Amino acid sequence: MKIAGTIAGAGLAGASIGASVTPASARTSPSHPAGDQFNVKSFGATGDGKTLDTPAINKAIDAASANGGGTVLFPAGNYLCYSIHLKSNVTLYLGSGATIVAAETLTSGGSGYDPPEPNAWDKYQDFGHSHWRNSLIWGEDLENIFIIGPGRIWGKGLSRGWSEVPLPAGVGNKAISLKNCRNLTLRDFSILHGGHFAILATGVDNLTIDNLMIDTNRDGIDIDCCRNVRVSNCSVNSPWDDGICLKSSFGLGFARATDHVTITNCYVTGGYEEGTLLDATFKRISPDKAPRNGRIKFGTESNGGFRNVTISNCVIEDCRGIALETVDGGLLEDVSISNITMRGVTDVPLFIRLGRRMRGPDGVPVGQLRRVNISNIVSSHGSSRQACLITGIPGHAIEDLKFSNILILHDGSGTKEDAEA
Repeated sequence: MKIAGTIAGAGLAGASIGASVTPASARTSPSHPAGDQFNVKSFGATGDGKTLDTPAINKAIDAASANGGGTVLFPAGNYLCYSIHLKSNVTLYLGSGATIVAAETLTSGGSGYDPPEPNAWDKYQDFGHSHWRNSLIWGEDLENIFIIGPGRIWGKGLSRGWSEVPLPAGVGNKAISLKNCRNLTLRDFSILHGGHFAILATGVDNLTIDNLMIDTNRDGIDIDCCRNVRVSNCSVNSPWDDGICLKSSFGLGFARATDHVTITNCYVTGGYEEGTLLDATFKRISPDKAPRNGRIKFGTESNGGFRNVTISNCVIEDCRGIALETVDGGLLEDVSISNITMRGVTDVPLFIRLGRRMRGPDGVPVGQLRRVNISNIVSSHGSSRQACLITGIPGHAIEDLKFSNILILHDGSGTKEDAEA
């Protein structure tokens, strides 16, 4: 699949553009939506992939919000956008053949994406984790939001960002960004080329992420300082960074645990060319082209720690396996990991680390890592030089860690010197 080229040729699944018919119930006027549906085309969106549709889409969302809630409908088409502003009690429904396309960053004139908001705590985590509004779709202090449907979000014009380097105003680097929200559901759509984060949720409680397909150029799903989260039935290809990642940063200005999380029935990989998971051609990425991260990970941002987490029934392929890391003073405790198959792991299948990076305010003691149960793990055809790594620091031991029914098979090819090390 080619990412470059015309929008219609960018691997957009479903009916061909212009072939589907908008149902009568969705053909509404801005002032008289039928059944609380607000069709973005009724507010002036073209869906032609050339005209900037952001103003029309935000008008439709505003109208649904003023109505007390409703569904903003995207019929088939390519909707070129900068920042879309979510509102409470509003559902975005991406219909078959509908794609929200992140516009290219402007080089001169215009405003581009919303600028990153000030954050006095941004020195404690990377730029992307410290700002939310410089995104394609974002919401803050909201409730009761759904983004659902068989359509797609294509972050074509998003920056992948890099570490602590700030991005200028007008540049967007996240497909979906949520801060201090509650009662959200993301279901059934796909994300191609999501930027620094395809999904970043910070301080979001009662979050359901289900049946998403994500094929991206950095992180897939990042869950930061969130409580009561369900991630299920998702497939993530992220060769350049983590697939599903739990964080507990200091981005909110205080340490908050990521708590009560289940991750189940998911597939994560870093082994395919971007876009070829979505179109099911599964073209292998060259081993020297990307680090093939793609893993399920806790950390590295870990100020608030992680509690009450279950990971089960997941498949991991051509990436770095599972990592549990608390290095910024947080507790990592009460975790169960079971029924995991891994194949072609490029680093240790299980990496468990209690460290002392302490990237946060001064005076915080070293954290603890305890009460972790890992069972029924099969890992084959791995290429790591080590089987697993379990590492504490002097005076701060990992506690109550239990392994059972673990099978790890590496390809070998070690040298005599390796054996003697």
